Amino acid sequence: MKKQLASRVNTLSPSTTLAITAKAKEMKAAGIDVIGLGAGEPDYNTPKNILEAAYQSMQDGKTKYTPAGGLPQLKDAIIDKLKRDQGLTYTRKEVLVGIGAKHVLYTLFQVLLNKGNEVIIPSPFWVSYPEQVKLAEGTPVFVEGTAAERFKVSAKQIRDAITDQTKAIIINSPGNPTGMIYSKEELTAIAEVCREKDVWIISDEIYEKLVYDGKEHVSIAQLSDDAKDRTFIINGVSKSHSMTGWRIGYIAGDEEVVGAMTNLASHSTSNPTTTSQYAAIEAYNGSQDTVEVMRKDFESRLNQAYPKLSAVPGFDVLKPQGAFYLLPDVQEAVKKTGYANVDDFAQALLTEAKVAVIPGTGFGSDTTIRLSYATSIDQLEEGIARIDQFVRDHWKA
Repeated sequence: MKKQLASRVNTLSPSTTLAITAKAKEMKAAGIDVIGLGAGEPDYNTPKNILEAAYQSMQDGKTKYTPAGGLPQLKDAIIDKLKRDQGLTYTRKEVLVGIGAKHVLYTLFQVLLNKGNEVIIPSPFWVSYPEQVKLAEGTPVFVEGTAAERFKVSAKQIRDAITDQTKAIIINSPGNPTGMIYSKEELTAIAEVCREKDVWIISDEIYEKLVYDGKEHVSIAQLSDDAKDRTFIINGVSKSHSMTGWRIGYIAGDEEVVGAMTNLASHSTSNPTTTSQYAAIEAYNGSQDTVEVMRKDFESRLNQAYPKLSAVPGFDVLKPQGAFYLLPDVQEAVKKTGYANVDDFAQALLTEAKVAVIPGTGFGSDTTIRLSYATSIDQLEEGIARIDQFVRDHWKA
């Protein structure tokens, strides 16, 4: 039988993050002492109260289908969370629960974009943004956030990039892979441009609970009635409550768009996993103490790791303000160690130094690598020490 793949999948690039992580796990399974600094998930287990709530829901027989857009009780918990944390008011019809924030984004693009519609994506970016836009037959438009501007883009850059085909802009704050946070003033200027040009705002806030140095997370939807009306908040429990494998994310925004997403979900996923939804209800309604414990620990790790990574020859590192990633510019180290590009450099770190990092090319940044400090401080410091030794051993004057 002749096989021919659909053209839409031929444009996709594989996930660099998942590929490196899979290779590192394969090496570990073979008994090789690999330190993984690639994966974007907390090393904490899901808090005990959440585990118990999930188990109790199963014991109570709550294992059947739920509404396609999520349990009403979970929608209410999300609505309460948005009111409590952001001072924003939503109704159940403006909230959809999906199989992780990633799939919620995918569904949003499917219902929002027509062929040729453009989505402005600040670079560096999370790897799945452009791929999901392309799957919806949209066109990703990249706007560069330079290191001099702390990897953030300005309202002027966004205005200059908008065309009559622009449908939306993505704001990810705190950002992956940069860890940078947009200030209220920066977001206000961006919101004004979106108002002037009538552009949707997609605000990815999955790392909102992981902010450091006294910084504050501000949702762009908080800034005005107009900003709220044109913003889709994307969030979930994966990072904040160490629930990556539970796959629960949500969107809050325009009722008509969320309704269309719900219709699509009814034909594609039936519903998010029932047990995971009951776990997420407890995550939002229960004690938040463990969220703060984890945040403080990540901040401590950052403060210990940052100066060590900054001391590696040929590494230029901005200190992040949130999330759990470091994104050093390593172009000098790559050049001085004799490698052609960051991909080859990262591959050599894995095979020779036995440290898994993610090359920045997958994030639209071909001079950087991404390291995650969502791992134990011992592993983190040993990993950086190995990187340092590798660079010094290969350095060519």
